[in-house]
Amino acid sequence: QVQLVESGGGLVQSGGSLRLSCASSEIILSLYFVDWYRQAPGNKREWVAGITSADDTSYADSVKGRFTISRDNAKNTAYLQMDSLKPEDTAVYYCNAHDGRSDFWGQGTQVTVSS
Repeated sequence: QVQLVESGGGLVQSGGSLRLSCASSEIILSLYFVDWYRQAPGNKREWVAGITSADDTSYADSVKGRFTISRDNAKNTAYLQMDSLKPEDTAVYYCNAHDGRSDFWGQGTQVTVSS
């Protein structure tokens, strides 16, 4: 079963930065749309950002101007650069790759922002 592997989460103070990575050894991520989602305790999973196979990007209003999604095709890795982090960004962050036929998820990485 194809699995995406997220990394880069951790504990950071408010105003700090983290960069999340999403890698796969089984699929070519550049052929897929890649999205980042997050889920805070007691909340539904929410979409954060996405990048198309043509590298067009989009963001949720809550993170626009602070987060940047990108990919490095040579490393077969997608990234979520998170700057100016706020306590309300605290959540488990998940990577999702899809192409309309297949849909793959990672196991999630915890991001905790302290005030």
